[in-house]
Amino acid sequence: MRRTSALGQYGEEVATRYIEGIGMAVVERNWRCSEGEIDIVAREGATLVLVEVKTRSSLAFGHPTESITPRKLRRMRHLAFRWLTEHEVHAPSVRLDVIAVVQGVSGAPSVEHLRGVE
Repeated sequence: MRRTSALGQYGEEVATRYIEGIGMAVVERNWRCSEGEIDIVAREGATLVLVEVKTRSSLAFGHPTESITPRKLRRMRHLAFRWLTEHEVHAPSVRLDVIAVVQGVSGAPSVEHLRGVE
């Protein structure tokens, strides 16, 4: 397995544990379609939350959230629409979140949760 793939999987595991730890319910992980992937689909009460996980091994090349560009946000919105359509879900509210994970060098990873990115 490539190092970046392993790091990405690590970040998604950390993000999943974090989400469950704050009381959100994970509905699906790594949903894919021809246009991309949603890392985590979760519920927080009546809100459906689609989560993009960004992971770095250090801050040497910037914070993980710096990779969330306007183009990436448009893609996230489109993938959210595709997921809702394909699963025939009519949620009262839908939110896009980003979870940034920085791998801990000698300890616990750092986790930052951005709610409702636009």
